[in-house]
This record gives sequence, structure tokens and C-alpha cells, in this order.
Amino acid sequence: MAAGNEVSTTYYIQHHLQNLTFGNHPENGWSLAHSAEEASEMGFWAIHLDTMGWSIAMGLLFIWIFRKAGKMATTGVPSGLQNAVEMVVEFVEDMIKGTFKGHNPIIAPLALTLFVWILFMNTLKIIPVDYFPVLFSKLGVDYMKIVPTTDVNATLGLALGVFGLILYYSFKVKGVGGFAKELSLTPFNHWALIPFNLLLEIVALLVKPFSLAMRLFGNMFAGEVIFILIAMLPFWAIWVLDVPWAIFHILIVVLQAFIFTVLSVVYLSAAHEHH
Repeated sequence: MAAGNEVSTTYYIQHHLQNLTFGNHPENGWSLAHSAEEASEMGFWAIHLDTMGWSIAMGLLFIWIFRKAGKMATTGVPSGLQNAVEMVVEFVEDMIKGTFKGHNPIIAPLALTLFVWILFMNTLKIIPVDYFPVLFSKLGVDYMKIVPTTDVNATLGLALGVFGLILYYSFKVKGVGGFAKELSLTPFNHWALIPFNLLLEIVALLVKPFSLAMRLFGNMFAGEVIFILIAMLPFWAIWVLDVPWAIFHILIVVLQAFIFTVLSVVYLSAAHEHH
């Protein structure tokens, strides 16, 4: 009996942590994976449909809400939606004023998009872990992870997008020679230490997207696992633990969106600086 419970517990956890994967299977061709093994056998080019679908949905929700608030904007008594949007915009503007030292009209919209989009994706975690998997299973869909930021592919995608902008503005603002000089003569301004400087600076540069992605993924994934473990407890224990953890996790949801955004702005600010 104990062995059976252990198997069912393991299956429950694995099922809730498995993405809805579509790819080219060596035997089944282009199809949905029906197990973690099949998903792994599909290789690098397999796509997590749930991660893509929910992240796009949250992006569209962000656009719709802010567009609606913009169309409803008035100089008179503002609506609740307008107040909320203005608070978020002012919050991001204050954050940029304190962290970004250059002049670039793209940074503010980028920071606003990152913060709100990640916040919306993170907030999906507040929905009970069994709700959508059970709902989609009734529709014949085996797996459904609704929180895109618990998928390292999503967080890496966001981080690599920021990293691409870091490289772009580093070359654009400093020039190829200026950027190369910065990598070669920092932190030690001596020709004999150029190899050491290059090793140090290139590693530090490459760590930036990795740290951005893994920090967001690690915190959100750990929270997801805890929610799943709580859902396996007796009914009375779920209410005792799930509600306090959900309330506490609201802080984590907002904090992780803020940390990812502010670090992205700090890295982009450094890309605009001359040394």
C-alpha cells in the first residue's frame, strides 16, 4: 500500500510538472508527447504549447488592458483601471530614473512591458494547481502547465532577448573598438593583463542572461512545487497551508517581476556607459 501511494505521489508530481509538448518524435512523427520520455525523445526543436499559449495570452491581456485604459483616459476623475495603470507606469518611471543613466526612449516601454508581462505570467500561479490540468484532461489534453515562468525555456527566452539588446547597445553606443577596449582593459588597465581581463569580462557578460533566467525560473518553479505538495495533503491541511502560502506568494510574484526588470535596466544602463 505504501509503495502504491509512493507511485501515485510520484506520478502526481511528475504529471503537474510536465509541459504539453509538441514535436517530431522518431517513431510517431509530428505529434503531442504522451509522457516525459516522449517529450525528451523529440529533441531540441520540440515546443511547449502551454508555455507559448499562456505567455502569448498574458501578453495580449497586457496590451488589451493598457489599450483600454488609454482609450478611457480622462483629465477628470479617473476610473479605477486608469488609476491602476497610471500607478504602474509611475512606478516603472521612478525605477528607471533611479537605475538608468543614459538617454534612450526605448527603455521605459521595454521596462514596462517586462514588468507587467512577467507579473501577469507569475500571477497565474495563484490559480489552484489542479484546476486547469483537470479541466483540460476532460478535453483530452494530457498535460497543462499554465505558469510560463516555471518553464526555463520561457525565462531563458526573455533573458536572451534582454542580452541581445545589451550587445546591440554596447556596440552602438561604444562602437566595436570602444566595446573591445572596455572588455580588454577592465578591471585592470594594463596591456599585460588583457587575457585575464577578457576572460573575466566575457564570463561576467555571459552570466548576465543566465542569472536573469535562472533567478526567475528557480523562484517560480520552487513555489510551484510547494503548491503541488500542499495539494497532496488532506483537505483540511490544504486550507490551513494553501491560503497563507498563496498570500505570501503574491509578494514573490511581484518581487520576481520587479527584480528581473530592474536588473535588465541596470544591465542596459551599463551598456550605455563609456569607460
